Amino acid sequence: MRRVIIESPYAGDVERNLRYLRACLRDSLLRGEAPFASHGLYTQPGVLDDHDPEQRRLGIEAGFAWWWGTEAVVFYEDLGWSPGMKVALELAAKRCEDTEVRCIGRRWEDGA
Repeated sequence: MRRVIIESPYAGDVERNLRYLRACLRDSLLRGEAPFASHGLYTQPGVLDDHDPEQRRLGIEAGFAWWWGTEAVVFYEDLGWSPGMKVALELAAKRCEDTEVRCIGRRWEDGA
C-alpha cells in the first residue's frame, strides 16, 4: 500500500469538514493507499484543542513530522483550499514532496 498524507479543510464548519475528511480517507483507501490525516486524529476530544494557538501549533508540527517516508501529500479540494492546506502546499514544495490534488465530487455528501 502506498502511504499518503491527506490534507483537507478542518476549521470553520468542523462537522461538515470531518464528514468530508472521512469520505477522503475512504476514497484514498479504495485507491489502495494507507492514508494519514493528523487533523482528524489530533483534534479528537481530549487530545488537542484546535482553538488554543499553542495546541494547534503542536498538532500541525506533529502532523508534518509524519510526512517523512510517505509517498505523497494528497490535497482534496472539493471544499476549497483552507489556509492550513495552503501552508501544507508551500511546505511540500520546499521539501520537494510529491503532491496530488483530488476531487471526489458531490457523492461524498451522501456517504457513498
